[in-house]
Amino acid sequence: MKAKLDENLPLRIATRLRELGHDVHTAQQENLSGCEDSELWAQAQREGRTLITQDLDFSDSRRFTPGTHHGIVLVRLHSPSRLRLLERLEEVFQGEVVSEWAGCFVVVTDQKIRVRRTPNQRS
Repeated sequence: MKAKLDENLPLRIATRLRELGHDVHTAQQENLSGCEDSELWAQAQREGRTLITQDLDFSDSRRFTPGTHHGIVLVRLHSPSRLRLLERLEEVFQGEVVSEWAGCFVVVTDQKIRVRRTPNQRS
């Protein structure tokens, strides 16, 4: 997966996802820390990257309709410690076919993964 990691997630996640074979850029590495959400979003779209974030500003699947973007993975954990975020995302990226999430709106919780796809992506 080509992904952009929002600044609200630990950098260690980017390192681990790269180790798993993913192409990950981070907001911090691209001097996007503290930028407006719209700027981060535009950069991810220009680069064709799925945005991985905890930011609820990206939580409206009607605004971010599947198929109208390169993808969003919204992480919503009950107790999102740095370690728990790393563990959960590592678990998800090892156990799921995330390459099929291009253009999807995905919500990752402690127990579930909800993937909203475009109608032509449904199986």
